[in-house]
Amino acid sequence: MYNPGWDEETARPYFFLSYAHTPRVGVRGGGDHWVGKLYEDLSEAVLQITDLPEGAPVGFMDQSMHQGQLWAQRLAKELATCRVFVPLYSPRYFSSVACGQEWSSFARRPVFPERQTSEPTSGIVPVLWVATRHYALPQVASQLQFNHSSFGPNYVAEGMYALMKLGDYQASYQLAVLRLARRIVDVAENTVIPTVRPVDFLSQPSAFEVKAPAKRLRISVFSYRQAELPEGRNPDFYGPRRVDWHPYQPQATRPVAEHAVRLAKQMGFESSVHEFDEEAEEVLEAAEPTAPSLLLLDRWALRDEQRREIVRKFDRRNPDWVKVLEPWNTADQECVEQDRELAELSARSLRFKHREAKPSFHSGPSGLNTLEDFEEALQRAVMGAKYAFEDRSRRSQDSQGSPRPSLRGAFGDEPRPPGRPPERGADDEEGGSPPGAAFGGGHE
Repeated sequence: MYNPGWDEETARPYFFLSYAHTPRVGVRGGGDHWVGKLYEDLSEAVLQITDLPEGAPVGFMDQSMHQGQLWAQRLAKELATCRVFVPLYSPRYFSSVACGQEWSSFARRPVFPERQTSEPTSGIVPVLWVATRHYALPQVASQLQFNHSSFGPNYVAEGMYALMKLGDYQASYQLAVLRLARRIVDVAENTVIPTVRPVDFLSQPSAFEVKAPAKRLRISVFSYRQAELPEGRNPDFYGPRRVDWHPYQPQATRPVAEHAVRLAKQMGFESSVHEFDEEAEEVLEAAEPTAPSLLLLDRWALRDEQRREIVRKFDRRNPDWVKVLEPWNTADQECVEQDRELAELSARSLRFKHREAKPSFHSGPSGLNTLEDFEEALQRAVMGAKYAFEDRSRRSQDSQGSPRPSLRGAFGDEPRPPGRPPERGADDEEGGSPPGAAFGGGHE
């Protein structure tokens, strides 16, 4: 496990500061400002009580929120070489997958006491960023033997963040930082923690227990792969997979499904992303749905007659636990030019879904023309799908013992379930909704 590429003449960082990034609040920024101040004060204190030469690394703090392969490689390197791991305890910390991966990456390293008679240690020196009495610690943290009381009673009662924020606690803060620095140096100098080969950080499991998600959400994407685009459609909005569709370029280059997953997570949902083409049969024929669902529909894909028929069958089935969002980008000149044609294709293909769309789901009269419109509509759509899914589950439980309805009528001429509106021909205009009447839009 020893890393032969490590230069033994190079000083190793005394500590790796592991913390959860806090969202920005207003112009003053978030809690990361205070974490940065703690890092600077702690680094200065470590320098004062050691003989580290000028320019030697004192510690490491990930001060950027950049992600990607280079970012992951840097974290992996620091976690494979640092001398002490310093996590900042908070509810946000223990709910962060990245923080759990940092803990897991460090904890895989062997730790030996400097002397055989020394007390065993883990090489982890935790900090109470906020007091822990208001939340439960995960198992790896609760099993860690650590005496916080030596940092002072105000620190134990309030946590480091409060000591920094409140003027009356400045003396307590300075004492806690000094004693924390001494503890870091003591652990670093009284343990042997060999460097190891950096691991693939992104593949590391979280050291924290993963709670079973209380709410699940299925997200389906109906779009094109870049290789199957019709002639004349700009490939810059697509990728090698249908789920790579990113319609809001240049405002946003990430796939729209990733935006949906992120927003749903903020609402407490754990999401899975699928190509609608692959799971259409399951959605249409399943005896009971497994989760509320969203369908992110690219109107350009409706130009394909065969795939448009899949959408029509889905619409005739009209599963109320699946809500449809139709992202549209008025900054895309091709969308502007083809707006009326594609809006009419949508109106004919999604008659029942357009009819059931509640006005409260609309972000505005012109539809989901920006990422902000999409995000606002998505929140309402997620909750609408959740309510419908829960209502269906209750009705299913109440009617246990009754014959289970067949859903294959969506593909043939079987009788529709009670209360289902009569089906119309694909090109029958009577009773149809106006273009743009569902979640998506672009046609005024």
